[in-house]
Amino acid sequence: MSEPVRDREAMIAAMEPRLDTQRWRFVLVTPDTAPQLLGAAIGTFREDGGVTAIVPSELADELGIEGPDFARITLMVHSDLEGVGLTAAVSGTLADAGIACNMVAAFHHDHAFVPAARGDESLAALQKLSTSSGC
Repeated sequence: MSEPVRDREAMIAAMEPRLDTQRWRFVLVTPDTAPQLLGAAIGTFREDGGVTAIVPSELADELGIEGPDFARITLMVHSDLEGVGLTAAVSGTLADAGIACNMVAAFHHDHAFVPAARGDESLAALQKLSTSSGC
């Protein structure tokens, strides 16, 4: 894996956004659903109100857990966790287009979760942002 990129413009120029074909749902984990949800989750977060898991929408449906579905766009740049501005640029671009965005940062990449119906539109907006970057 390449060295992390920290410079804002370099992160934006190199982000190479990719749209995942899988649909995802943010769900609250309960004791009776924990084994299935945590085993399939691509991300979890513990907060005072409970544990949230990001799971395939099909699994949530099987367990009777309703909620909106999201498309995941992975930013392929290996962004530095201390880099400044990538999240703001991505979320700002999507906000300007009226698209909700839930950002998740992982060790190697950042991920934008957008309403599933607007995945292609979101990808196009982020591709445009990347190609118009100053680098």
